[in-house]
Amino acid sequence: MSSSEAVESPPPPPPKKPESALKSFLSGGVGGICVVLVGHPLDLIKVRMQTGGASANASVLGIFAKTFAQEGIPGLYRGVSAPLVAVSPLYAISFWGYDIGQRLVQWTKPNNNTELTMIDKCWAGGFSAIPTTAVMAPSERIKCILQTSAPGQYKGMLDCAQALYREGGLRSIFKGTAATLLRDIPGSIAWFGMYEYAKLSMMQLQGYDDPTKLSPVAVLTAGGLAGMSCWIVSIPADVLKSRFQTAPAGTYAGIWDVYRHLMKEEGPAALFTGIRPALIRAFPANAACFFGMEVSRKMLSFMD
Repeated sequence: MSSSEAVESPPPPPPKKPESALKSFLSGGVGGICVVLVGHPLDLIKVRMQTGGASANASVLGIFAKTFAQEGIPGLYRGVSAPLVAVSPLYAISFWGYDIGQRLVQWTKPNNNTELTMIDKCWAGGFSAIPTTAVMAPSERIKCILQTSAPGQYKGMLDCAQALYREGGLRSIFKGTAATLLRDIPGSIAWFGMYEYAKLSMMQLQGYDDPTKLSPVAVLTAGGLAGMSCWIVSIPADVLKSRFQTAPAGTYAGIWDVYRHLMKEEGPAALFTGIRPALIRAFPANAACFFGMEVSRKMLSFMD
């Protein structure tokens, strides 16, 4: 066959058009509101167990019943203003960061059409924690202070923030930023990684090649498993962060000092204090988060 008769190879397919980063941002905000409304009461119980606000042998149900009896429903949602105000932009930034992280990983590939591997998506998840911490650290600091303070000590989130600012300026408000990163980078790797893995597994099980065809139950299950995976990985760093952020100024020299004191006084088991309410909360809260995110992504598909 002559060269003129040779069949020319087809041109490579055009690069895939990435989804709108703004859509990721907005849908993540919706997911954040869902996670707070569902999970805050158990988050309050977790923080009280970690910081000594409950007796050492108190059960999750025991603390829940006591808080409800003494403070009612408002008591279960004490400190909710800080995460509710911060969590919508927080999760918006997290899902936006995950989207940007995937683009960065894709940019390193020789072919822009190469499908991202599960490892690639885990790296993108870890990257998402970096911009998120700018909002997460002060929000977590204020939330933990409100959850462990005496009733009536602060009028609300702004009053607590002002008190912290008077105590030590912005440094006081952002106390625990390094500890937040220590918790959230591996936690986000597990969070996004498990969600993507669970979705892929259920797609293969059901014979789908399009994740948008998954049922609401499948999305809720993947989100719940992602939340539990995240907390299994990040609970030790969360304990250190909670202790550090709620301690009076000057108690600890840093997060390593918190760890040394904890090991000396309470032992390794203390690193998993609060894991029961964290895991009980993780499934429904994160199921609601990812479900709310996926529903809003479909509603905002016109933005692509």
